[in-house]
Amino acid sequence: MTGARTTVALPQGFSANVLGIVLAGGEGKRLWPLTADRAKPAVPFGGNYRLIDFVLSNLVNAGLHRICVLTQYKSHSLDRHISTTWRLSSVLGQYITTVPAQQRLGRRWYTGSADAIYQSLNLVYDEHPDYIAVFGADHVYRMDPSQMLAQHVASGAGCTVAGIRVPRAEAKAFGVINSDADGHITEFLEKPSEPPGTPDDPDVTFASMGNYIFTTEALLDALRADAEDDDSDHDMGGDIIPRMVDQGDAYVYDFADNVVPGATDRDAGYWRDVGTLDAYYEAHTDLVSVHPIFNLYNERWPIRTASAPLPPAKFVEGGIAQDSIVGAGTIISGAIVRRSVISPNVRIEAGAEVSDSVVLPGTRVGRGAVVRGAILDKNVSVPDGALVGVDLSLDRARYTVSQGGVVVIGKGATAL
Repeated sequence: MTGARTTVALPQGFSANVLGIVLAGGEGKRLWPLTADRAKPAVPFGGNYRLIDFVLSNLVNAGLHRICVLTQYKSHSLDRHISTTWRLSSVLGQYITTVPAQQRLGRRWYTGSADAIYQSLNLVYDEHPDYIAVFGADHVYRMDPSQMLAQHVASGAGCTVAGIRVPRAEAKAFGVINSDADGHITEFLEKPSEPPGTPDDPDVTFASMGNYIFTTEALLDALRADAEDDDSDHDMGGDIIPRMVDQGDAYVYDFADNVVPGATDRDAGYWRDVGTLDAYYEAHTDLVSVHPIFNLYNERWPIRTASAPLPPAKFVEGGIAQDSIVGAGTIISGAIVRRSVISPNVRIEAGAEVSDSVVLPGTRVGRGAVVRGAILDKNVSVPDGALVGVDLSLDRARYTVSQGGVVVIGKGATAL
């Protein structure tokens, strides 16, 4: 489909014709069993949302309204969520569409994130964008991409990489950026043992957020050269960005400079890679305090999604929830919930105790059951009197237990 071009107004007075590409094809192996039956970007988060809702909300809120979501693994629930939730105005040429691997260049699937874009270049040829925003699909954060785009246009760079400042001791787990005082990237290093400091602070490092903006011709040239390189893994962060760094054509965008409307001092600059069970669990704990580390209630930069037509949550027979999020349609009946995120349409019955846990939609916690420090996937059944998260040695024999001791029960399972 070729429609009216998306025009993004930029603070410096520029405007730009932009195509958004969201990379949503990863398997998410480190999130298993949450990814046993769904793509990682389709994993529920925060009660109402899917992980992909965060990047799509950021792009749409910033005025980017032509977005292609590249999918591959177990994409049915992701495709369904996008098609039923993310409907923009076709009259204005706006769309968000999923694009599965199509074997356009031979009988093979995507071999990496760069190959996913290379095999989907028909999307670029159809739209003729001046710039391409390539964003990851599975991080939890708020960002105004138009501000990054403004810097990119003003710099004249071929590529701009969003970087977040992290302590050097923690940067070993990321792809990191070494840049000069002008923001020009001199090195792009994958999980280095000695991360470099930033030009203005030797104790922190720019970690790549997996968000990039390219001038179209520069990206096309890099993708074509990469496709001819038999030694390449055809990965955006591992191959394309280092190639453009070597050409002197890449700059860093400091995420600390991004100003999101409605952000509080406490949650400004929040970004979490929820690629592991522990990171996913910890990101949920960031939501439930009185003054949350990440504030879902920012009406000026909403995280958008679609909700089922459910009645309000109900608390009966003395049921209570403390320091928790409770979704619509949930009934807490004579039970106690503490420091937890309870999704829509959950049942927690008399005498049950749920604490420090993440409970996904459709789950039932039976009478007198105890759930502590756990993630219960959709439609899990915890029988009357069952104990989850009480004896980790026993739980390890029955369920998945993360390195941090979080007990995870997969979709549709019945606790023992």
